Amino acid sequence: MTVRAWFKSVTTWIAILSIVPLLSGCWDRLEIEDRAVVLGISVDTVSPEEAEQEKEDEITHLRGSYLPPGGSKIRVGVQLAVPGRIPLGPGGGMGSGTGSSSRTVWVLDVIGNTIDDALMNLQQQVSGQLFFGHLRVIVVSEDLARKGLQNLNDYFRRNSQLRRMAWMMVSRGKALDLMQTTPELQRVPTFYLLSTMDSAVRMGKLPVNYVGMYWSRTSKLGQEGFLPYVEMKKNQNIEIEGLAYFRKDRMVGSTNPFQIASYMSVMGMNPAGYRGMIQVGSPERTVMVYATYRKATRKVDIRNGVPHFTLNLFFELNLEEKVSHALTIDRSSLLKQINRLDEEGIAKSVTKLIEETKQAHSDIFGFGEYVRALKPGFWRKHVKNSEAWEEMYGRIQIDIKVHSNLRRIGMKAR
Repeated sequence: MTVRAWFKSVTTWIAILSIVPLLSGCWDRLEIEDRAVVLGISVDTVSPEEAEQEKEDEITHLRGSYLPPGGSKIRVGVQLAVPGRIPLGPGGGMGSGTGSSSRTVWVLDVIGNTIDDALMNLQQQVSGQLFFGHLRVIVVSEDLARKGLQNLNDYFRRNSQLRRMAWMMVSRGKALDLMQTTPELQRVPTFYLLSTMDSAVRMGKLPVNYVGMYWSRTSKLGQEGFLPYVEMKKNQNIEIEGLAYFRKDRMVGSTNPFQIASYMSVMGMNPAGYRGMIQVGSPERTVMVYATYRKATRKVDIRNGVPHFTLNLFFELNLEEKVSHALTIDRSSLLKQINRLDEEGIAKSVTKLIEETKQAHSDIFGFGEYVRALKPGFWRKHVKNSEAWEEMYGRIQIDIKVHSNLRRIGMKAR
């Protein structure tokens, strides 16, 4: 064989071998009609009475042969998309195959010992393979969150299908109720929960906190995670009740709605979407101000073996409303007084929130990460790990300085 022929033969085989991997791209395909598309998941605790009444099927183990951690079971509810009935756009158009029913999702719930065990029990009841690529909302009950989310976090963090931009939230009351809600503004309940969170972020009512961001915070040595804390009201609308903050994977407390603004102030998050009422003397002399912009800076040094932080908060305000005509905005000294009262109110609110998290040893602000970054020698010698920082966080000192600037009066002065 000549050199030319040998070179041609080798080149041909290389080309053939290069094409072969491209021809095997669909070997593990799964048709969309064979998938059970999961849009939302809820997880609740199950009382011993409920577990006794609703016997778990013998799917992953024989009944009585396995004891769950702590002797308690969980109830997992899922919203499955009904093929052909999901709205395709704002005009309300539906996919092909629309039948007479207007139901867009199918809600199922099962009990199990762990999240994986419960989902396997559910898979036994569903013809299609469960698919989590479109999972957008995970709701856990407060009872479960206070017991700990280690099993749930571990399962979903290892699930390659789950998007890190999904929302996880804690529900006051049963999480399954949020899966079974039928909101008037959306035909898909999960989309209503999703739009509630996204709209709150756009309006400055809630810090952006996708599930991936929550997991990132819980993985840090000097910071703890938090989740939106929600409640379903009587008209099946959802209210954001505050932030549920954690120590490791266990919920240890929650804020009220107004304290969300305090958290965002400490973090310097924008846009600023909360209003506040300020009483200038008597109750009749009350005004409402609106923060339009925030900025926050931090400095840290070590005093007497404990980190000492100086927190500077800057705000730009609009004066939006007067409660009555008893107050006339006609003097610059009055505006300065409103500025001063606003600064005092913000400092008091921020201090209260920080003290509550210090008592719970839950550093949701990430002060520990500042110590790690700016005082690495102190961290390596005196802190070393997250457990030690949890204990030290309750003893750190924080000086809060607030600076407000009232820029506009969005109303009649008289």
